Amino acid sequence: MSLEVTFLGTGSAYPSPSRAASALALRREGQCWLFDCGEGTQTQLMRSHLKAGRITKIFITHLHGDHFFGLPGLLCTLSLQSSPDSNKPPVDIYGPLGLRSFIRRTLELSHSQLLFPYVVHELVPTRDQCPAQEFKDFSSLDKDEASSGEAQGRILHLDPVENSYLLVDDEEFVVKAFRLFHRIPSFGFAVEEKPRAGKLNVQKLKEIG
Repeated sequence: MSLEVTFLGTGSAYPSPSRAASALALRREGQCWLFDCGEGTQTQLMRSHLKAGRITKIFITHLHGDHFFGLPGLLCTLSLQSSPDSNKPPVDIYGPLGLRSFIRRTLELSHSQLLFPYVVHELVPTRDQCPAQEFKDFSSLDKDEASSGEAQGRILHLDPVENSYLLVDDEEFVVKAFRLFHRIPSFGFAVEEKPRAGKLNVQKLKEIG
């Protein structure tokens, strides 16, 4: 198992030529997981050794523009590099409530049709994740009609026992989201590798008795 982390952007609200807005890539076994997608992320991917077409999951920490304004452009670029394939698994996108509506509206207003399927899973924040006057309830936005190529995503609520949101649970990893306090509701993500059984060289053991 190999994991590789690439910082694509470490800047904040005001991007510069040498420091792009927030984006981080985690590469694992041929897949690429993207954490945040600030403005210019697709350009940073082109400058890196990573292949954007390998992105299978995208995680958005919060809905400040420097963390997700690059997402519509990236999705459209991925579409340009894709060929229609009804058997291709969807790109999973995780983020705070309101993200699904943003993607739908952006694609609709720009007359963009993606050639690959995607699904948005929204995390429902709690009111104590930001100052009271900044909290906005985006639950009504989910009534918008789905965009072309969009599969039905999940609405994820806080597990009060674990104090986290379970996003991914496959054979090798568990990915959880945790609440963070910021000016608007924000989330941190933890990628946990599951325990794996060790491998014994039986022949070598026999040779050394």
